[in-house]
Amino acid sequence: MINFILDPKAGVPFYRQIIDQIKFGIASGRLKVGEQLPTVRSLAVDLKVNLNTVAKAYKELEIRHILETQQGTGTFINNGDIQLPDSEKQKKLQDICQEFLTIAFAYGFTIEDIINQLKNHKQ
Repeated sequence: MINFILDPKAGVPFYRQIIDQIKFGIASGRLKVGEQLPTVRSLAVDLKVNLNTVAKAYKELEIRHILETQQGTGTFINNGDIQLPDSEKQKKLQDICQEFLTIAFAYGFTIEDIINQLKNHKQ
């Protein structure tokens, strides 16, 4: 299961962020075919967003046959064969790094501070 995180400063609608996180979760192998996702209601409560936001994301992924909703049972990963183009992965990493660097620089950290911290970071 993945931990959904929404960024209100990203300039990307929340439903789009949910879609992207599910797609990246499948592409990275963190979400497997047949794995059950949280219900629309529980995810909306967890993320503190409108029910319709989560429903819209799930519906769009159902239309693409990435998710399958079984009445009374839940929503499941239907298609685990998602290949994200390297350009899309690279763009996402650049966006993440840019946001991270902006925040770090705002707090006065240097590139050397950041590199040292990343080298010492344990996964």
